Amino acid sequence: MPDPLSQLLASRDWLMADGATGTNLFNMGLPSNVAPELWNADRPDAVRRLYQDAVDAGADLFLTNTFGGNASRLRLQGAAHRVRELNLTGAAMAREIADASDRKVVVAGNIGPTGEIMAPIGNLSHARAVEMFHEQAEALKEGGADILWVETISSEQEFRAAAEAARLADMPWCGMMSFDTAGRTIMGVTSAQLSALVERLPNPPVAYGANCGVGAADLLRTVRDFVASGNERPIIAKGNAGIPHLEAGHLHYDGTPEIMADYACLARDLGVRIIGGCCGTTRDHLRAMRDVLESRPAGPRPSLEEIAGRLGGFSSIQTI
Repeated sequence: MPDPLSQLLASRDWLMADGATGTNLFNMGLPSNVAPELWNADRPDAVRRLYQDAVDAGADLFLTNTFGGNASRLRLQGAAHRVRELNLTGAAMAREIADASDRKVVVAGNIGPTGEIMAPIGNLSHARAVEMFHEQAEALKEGGADILWVETISSEQEFRAAAEAARLADMPWCGMMSFDTAGRTIMGVTSAQLSALVERLPNPPVAYGANCGVGAADLLRTVRDFVASGNERPIIAKGNAGIPHLEAGHLHYDGTPEIMADYACLARDLGVRIIGGCCGTTRDHLRAMRDVLESRPAGPRPSLEEIAGRLGGFSSIQTI
């Protein structure tokens, strides 16, 4: 039996993912020095609202509030012993929201990077990375996640560790890297290298792609490279809604709903199958994205010039 995400992909040309987690929780009052995952226990009302806003805006899948829910990151908050609790709780609330919807909505158990640098450059061993990701994956599975959503990874080694953890948990998964330095991740991985990597894994992801980075235009430039690689696996695009600014104590990004709507259609026309937003993307952005995806006819594959013209240009010169 195919996993729920694969079932939806088989029946639809595109799916819409959710928007930002941190941005929206900060604007609900989350202090900057508090890990968002702690609110799964301390402010479940806010987390449920985050989830519900995504579903109400038309998301076909949404992420659990567990991006930094691994032992390494939670240790910074003195909460390394709470990995199972916080991930399970975050997934269980998401499961309740999804099941209450009048349509099929996929719960994606969110797993971000460990925050450590893997050997041989750093001190984090492959075995320890797998152990941390596996601990998180099992809790998300227990809480009711349909699929694991591994994102913002920068190194091939950490990507492989997350893939192994998904295999150990017997969970389908999706994998994304963040490309933000002239078309490379901070550890130097190119989009072509990621396209090749996913096919070499013993358990390839259901879909792969890019998230976050430095802006929607740059992210779509990366997506064009995924398409050019010839890899036919479904592509994910989750771009930021512009550049952040602090206004009256709230974090706002300068990407308007109209710009993100253009981004969504450009992504679809590039061949992206799962389209969402990352940092700065609110429910208003998501509503605009959903509305235009449903109402604007599909067009030809956009050129780099069209992407730059409609989204505000690229932040850097691509060196690959």
